[in-house]
Amino acid sequence: MTTSALRILVVEDEVLIALELECLLDDLGHEIVGVAGSSAEAIALGLSTAPDVAFVDIHLVDGPTGVEVARALSADPHTTVVFMTANAKRIPDDFAGALGVIAKPYSERVVAGALRYVADRRAGLAVTLEGLDGFRLAARPDEPDARFSPR
Repeated sequence: MTTSALRILVVEDEVLIALELECLLDDLGHEIVGVAGSSAEAIALGLSTAPDVAFVDIHLVDGPTGVEVARALSADPHTTVVFMTANAKRIPDDFAGALGVIAKPYSERVVAGALRYVADRRAGLAVTLEGLDGFRLAARPDEPDARFSPR
């Protein structure tokens, strides 16, 4: 299990949720590279900061534009996109390039576990979703069983 800090972009238009998530990520030892509430701001921040991870809500201040943000940010192979939303039904089947989704309301345990999963996966280590019931992976063409990882 890796413990290196990740550079994280938070894409969330609800100020209190964004602030709470920032505090949680900071407490977990990660670096927040920016917070965006609109799709244009999120894409611009993603391009200028090259985050390791982007937590993206589906519904932003300019509408349900989180899917567009995920597509744009996941185009950079360096950035892992994870949806963090209560609107999972709006995520397209291809997950718009995102690795997975954390359901809102989220818990500290699920966020920490998802980040551990992402960090280990980025480091090429063996990964498991054991104990991460609030984190669901997207199916990948190169990994058809991704959503059904051992629990």
